[in-house]
Amino acid sequence: MSDSKKRIGLLGATGSIGTSCLEVVRAHSESMSIDLLSAHSSWRELARSAAEFLPQTVVLTGVQASDVAANAFPSSVEVLYGEEALLKAVEVPEIETVITGIVGAAGLRGTLAAVEAGKRIGLANKETLVVAGSLVTQKAVETGSVLIPVDSEHSAIFQALACGKREDVSKLILTASGGPFRSWSAEKIAQATVANALDHPTWDMGPKITIDSATMMNKALEVIEARWLFGINARQIEVVVHPQSIVHSMVEFVDGSVMAQLSPPDMKLPIQYAITWPDRIAGTSPKLDISQTFSLDFEPPDLERFPALALGFEVADQGGTAGVVLNAANEVAVDRFLQDQLTFPEIPRLCRSILASHQFESNPTLDELLTLDGWARQEALRWTSSTSHSSPSLTAPRC
Repeated sequence: MSDSKKRIGLLGATGSIGTSCLEVVRAHSESMSIDLLSAHSSWRELARSAAEFLPQTVVLTGVQASDVAANAFPSSVEVLYGEEALLKAVEVPEIETVITGIVGAAGLRGTLAAVEAGKRIGLANKETLVVAGSLVTQKAVETGSVLIPVDSEHSAIFQALACGKREDVSKLILTASGGPFRSWSAEKIAQATVANALDHPTWDMGPKITIDSATMMNKALEVIEARWLFGINARQIEVVVHPQSIVHSMVEFVDGSVMAQLSPPDMKLPIQYAITWPDRIAGTSPKLDISQTFSLDFEPPDLERFPALALGFEVADQGGTAGVVLNAANEVAVDRFLQDQLTFPEIPRLCRSILASHQFESNPTLDELLTLDGWARQEALRWTSSTSHSSPSLTAPRC
């Protein structure tokens, strides 16, 4: 293996981010290699990727060796099991970049371990900063770890910020597709089915992220992520609905100049840039064809039809423990909705209820955040099982 190759650890290799990352590496095999692959329980898919990319190590965090067929993985590949094994695997000195594609709060510990090891992080797991933004960003400063966003919106801001000085930034403008219910009335949204919510007009994503797009909770979480990732006041962040998903986000500077990053929607572009930054190389993502007539539309979000978005601004402004509680409650609510145990409008209603009842702490430790994560999930489950949707228990752990 050439020492000039960029050596990558990919967490969440079987999800949508993971498979897009593998496409990038496949297209640039002369300059990139995979040293580590991880998945939760999809061992068959992981084994196929291992056979192609021949990493040093693979880790399965949700199954045991007895659950996996004998000789499923190439003999040259070390197969490890459990979350603790993953935390050790990301510390391997040879790995330069860790792409964190694990969905939800489950990705926090792996990302934090990579940050503690001083890695370059291709951050696709927005929940890491939503849950523990202050801890992760401070640790990155201490270790020299570089956080490069892989979300298309935050990647766009990361790129646009290079056009000026940070102190000259007036505001960050996150674009949102508006999801499948952008033009639906509040009455129609109230009757939305799981199939309706999963029918995204622009992006092909996993079910959890797709539901978050439908509620606009994904944009709420991105507001919180942007607050920590770019060290900016929450009041300097705006959201605009842009259904074409070509302008991925914008930065406005104090002189009124607005810098934007444009491209057809394709996650391979921000993933590749996170790996090659500060350099750029030719890629396989589709190019924007400006020889054809097209339009770019922008409209303000409707917070009455999409109340989840308002929660994002509130939590970004609060900081502290608010993010972990919102994220945990939302993960439970989305799961229950996908199982037809919760209506679509009840998703943000549940989140606000749990958030309002918790004991807020402005400077929590990681252990305190993890404790509150468990509490919020239990309270959200209790909320969904209650026919009256009563207020959560007031026994939230004090930080």
